[in-house]
Amino acid sequence: MKYILVKLIELYQKTLSPDTGWFSYKYPGGYCKYVPHCSEYAKQAIVKRGAFVGSVLAFWRVLRCNPWSKGGLDEIK
Repeated sequence: MKYILVKLIELYQKTLSPDTGWFSYKYPGGYCKYVPHCSEYAKQAIVKRGAFVGSVLAFWRVLRCNPWSKGGLDEIK
């Protein structure tokens, strides 16, 4: 399951992601206010913590990504 999730995230990053995909030319400074961007965070979380816990961490990260958050460096613990 972990392998499938990571491959789906990689596919998203190569195609639809505003930070690394086809449309990244529209956002030369990057789109995400967090480092690493949300899809990379999700991929790292799934690899490091497993499919279930990594998915929960990724979902929590997406919920925190809003206009009122400060952003910045957010590493997986």
